[in-house]
Amino acid sequence: MEWTDEGIILGSRRHGETSVILEAMTREHGRHLGVVRGGRSRGMQPVLQAGNSVQLVWRARLDNHLGHFVVEGLSLNAAGFLTSRLALYAITHVAALVRLLPERDPHPNLHAALLQIVELVGNPDLAPAVVARFELAILEELGFGLDLSACAATGETHDLIYVSPKSGRAVGRKAGAPWCDKLLPLPAFLRGQDGTPGAGDIADAFRLTRHFLERDVFGPRGIQLPQGRQALIEAALGGAGQAVDGKALS
Repeated sequence: MEWTDEGIILGSRRHGETSVILEAMTREHGRHLGVVRGGRSRGMQPVLQAGNSVQLVWRARLDNHLGHFVVEGLSLNAAGFLTSRLALYAITHVAALVRLLPERDPHPNLHAALLQIVELVGNPDLAPAVVARFELAILEELGFGLDLSACAATGETHDLIYVSPKSGRAVGRKAGAPWCDKLLPLPAFLRGQDGTPGAGDIADAFRLTRHFLERDVFGPRGIQLPQGRQALIEAALGGAGQAVDGKALS
C-alpha cells in the first residue's frame, strides 16, 4: 500500500532509538500516523515540528498497518511560533481538537482550515478569531454544527446577535430580547461578517464554542476541554481570558 498526500504535522513521539511516530492531518487521508525512520536526527527534527506543512509518502504492507512515512518539508512554519506564546498555544489546542476525529477519516475542510491557522497564527490580531472559527468547524465535522443562518423564531437572516444554548440556532435581536440573559451572544465575525473582532467579540466567541464543545463533545466522552485552550485564551485576552474559560462571565 502506498499514497502521497500533503499534511500538517500535529505532533510526534519517540519510537525506538532513532525513529518517531508522526501524527499529521492530511488533505485526503485524514488524521494519520506513521513511523519516520531517523526522525530523531538533527536534520529531521526541525521538519517534524507541529504546525509544519509537509509532503508525506506513506507505505505499508497492509492498509490497517501503522506503516512508514517519508517526509519532505513544504512550509516550515514552526520556527516562527517560538517567539509567540499565543501561536504555540493555538497550535497545541487545535491539534488536540483534531485528535477528536477518527483516524484515517478524511476531512478536507478541516485540513484547509488548519492551513489558514498556521498561516495566520503568528498575527495576534487574527489568530484568536481563526481558532474560534476552527472550534465551530470541529463541531460541524463531528455532527454538532450550529445553525447561524437564520433566526430560530422568525426566520429572518439579519441582526442575528444571539444563539440558543439549547438548539444551537441563531436568534435575532428583537426576538431574543425577552430572553437575552439566557441566550449566548453571537459575534458577527462567526457569521462571516467583515471587520476585525475586538476583545469582547473574541471572548463571546470562545464562551459560545465552549458551551457546545462541553455539552456535545467532551462531556459525553467524560473528558475535560484541553488545558491548552485556557492558556490560549489567556494569551489572547490577558486577565479577561481566565474569566472567559472559567465561565465567570457567562
